[in-house]
Amino acid sequence: MRRLSVVMPNYNYEAFVGAAIDSALAIRWPDVEVVVVDDGSTDGSRAIIESYGDRITAIFQDNAGPRAACNTGFAATTGDVVIFLDSDDVLEPSIAEHVADAWGPGISKVQFPMTRIDRHGAPVGGVFPTFDPVPTPEQIRTWMRATAAYPTPPGSGNAYSRAFLERLFPLDGRCGEDTDASTLAAAPFLGDVVTLPTPLVRYRQHGENRSFLLSDEGRFAEQIDQAYRRHLFALEVSGSPLNDLRPLFRGRHLLQLRVAHHRLRPHERPIPTDSGARMLRNALAAPFAPGPEGVAHRLMVSGWALATLASPRPVARRLIAARFRQGGTGILRRASSPAAG
Repeated sequence: MRRLSVVMPNYNYEAFVGAAIDSALAIRWPDVEVVVVDDGSTDGSRAIIESYGDRITAIFQDNAGPRAACNTGFAATTGDVVIFLDSDDVLEPSIAEHVADAWGPGISKVQFPMTRIDRHGAPVGGVFPTFDPVPTPEQIRTWMRATAAYPTPPGSGNAYSRAFLERLFPLDGRCGEDTDASTLAAAPFLGDVVTLPTPLVRYRQHGENRSFLLSDEGRFAEQIDQAYRRHLFALEVSGSPLNDLRPLFRGRHLLQLRVAHHRLRPHERPIPTDSGARMLRNALAAPFAPGPEGVAHRLMVSGWALATLASPRPVARRLIAARFRQGGTGILRRASSPAAG
């Protein structure tokens, strides 16, 4: 690894963008470029970004969404390794050293856990995802092929190979506006995903980015639809048959989203071929599908799904509320995050 590029899309995060830029400038590495793309902010973000002068590359554009901002930012970079840093997150100073130690030929990305912090920067809620044990690139590729999911952090927790990104960028809308959906889905198919156990990013939780799926029942459909589109994208980039949906139906996290949505909105079909009968079969098979989860978790998912499918709707709703009380991030999913599972 020679040059590290940090791309930071920003929209109305004046309270956090300065700390994010400071963290990128504080990285211990001889060659780091920082590209900040302000996506039409209407708060005080522009003044903060401009205050850094020529220490960063600042780009100001009309509001076009995070995907467009990342496309703009990537086009302005020259580094052989690229991190897309959310403008409310913070990088650890040692991140480049750890990534460089792990880097090698054929890598699509290096991923690492994230430490949860509150809006003031104080640690809260531990580290996610937990890699215990740390998966190999071969395991990740196997899990992705079998279940359309693998353990991964969202955006800021990944350092990508430029050669890999050049095969995908500029990103189109096939995977929606979540900028990491395409990259997380494609990474195991177009290279090796190397996992580090050391937390190298601080993920800020605050009122604007925390989620509770039941606060908007329609979000279950959005998450399922995104997983569906992400899977079709992964099939395309991997050269697999585009009608092979079997991996989607094996994923344990997606199973929970599917069951929850089915009980809350039984007449909607985010995945056209899905059904309650299929979910029942998937729930019975859930303990045996490939993946990193332990036996206890597999049985919990299976039991929860079966109980939620079989219960009267008021009971099912309580089971769903208990399961999705708070959004979490962990396995190629957006019920939190590529990442899903």
